[in-house]
Amino acid sequence: MKGSIEVIAGCMFSGKTEELIRRLRRATIARKSVLVFKPKVDDRYSALDITTHDGRSLTSIPVTCAKDIFRAYYLHPDAPDVVGIDEAQFFGDDLVDVARRLASQQGVRTLIAGLDMTSDGTPFGCMPQLMAIADEVTKLHAVCTECGEPAMFSQRLVTSQEIVLVGGQESYAARCRIHWGGGHGA
Repeated sequence: MKGSIEVIAGCMFSGKTEELIRRLRRATIARKSVLVFKPKVDDRYSALDITTHDGRSLTSIPVTCAKDIFRAYYLHPDAPDVVGIDEAQFFGDDLVDVARRLASQQGVRTLIAGLDMTSDGTPFGCMPQLMAIADEVTKLHAVCTECGEPAMFSQRLVTSQEIVLVGGQESYAARCRIHWGGGHGA
């Protein structure tokens, strides 16, 4: 069995989780065994499910770190064909090694979704490394809430000193390059 790494990247509200769920559901239709993970820190809509901003969801296993993904894979009785990982930017650099091992050593199709940039416009966590080693990268854009053009930036709307601020529409808006304010917030 041939493994692969597919990365779905983009800004907030670009449909990353929606695309991840779509691919995972198609794998299920193809009778593939699927295992889905999310970081425990992301409990915005559900503590257990990966969930889109409009409420679509899929059952997942919340984990603290990337190494927990590999442990859960080995403990699973079915040796899953496909592993899905949402909000990858919240995992450390260990996720790069986990993705490589799943794809190369175990032959697993590894689907990973995450923010490619912070609200300040800098690469987010392990996402640049994951995009570099991926067999396929899908870059999604949202719709700018100011002008309706394609958006590639997440604009933070609230003032916070936290680098990582888990939130939704109350905290972020999608912005094009012209209307993005560098992520400095209101």
